[in-house]
Amino acid sequence: MRRFILLLRAINVGGRKLEMKPLRDAAQANGFPDLVTYIQSGNLIFTAKGDEARVESAIEALIAGEFGLEAIAIARTAEHFARIAAANPFPDAEPRLLHLCLAKAKPAAGTAEALAARAQGGERIAVAGGELWIDFADSGVARSKLTPGAIDKAAG
Repeated sequence: MRRFILLLRAINVGGRKLEMKPLRDAAQANGFPDLVTYIQSGNLIFTAKGDEARVESAIEALIAGEFGLEAIAIARTAEHFARIAAANPFPDAEPRLLHLCLAKAKPAAGTAEALAARAQGGERIAVAGGELWIDFADSGVARSKLTPGAIDKAAG
């Protein structure tokens, strides 16, 4: 049994509503007895058997079956998150402007380079610890050309 942190993508945005208490109750009734949620964000913490792919699939199936919603689940073990944090390529970045972009798979080769071609205002991009990091620097997230769609496209 390992401790997992699982992030649900695009939950409780754009009219997609998934209340955390019903999700927590359904998960606890379906094999995740110690699952807790973090605010209305779709972030879950729990202990389970198996690897990241297994728990991602199990939570995605639970949400589809119980709530009729398609959700993308991205899981990492607590130990994995510690390794990711230690690999931060931009320790000098302003914390509120530093973003860690998690996906089910590691970023495709050339992802950082493809995004760097669109960077502006001192933005920095790197793959470190098997994950994509973006320091939005002076531009800030709201003014950046590195939109979620551009990031998804570059990451493959």
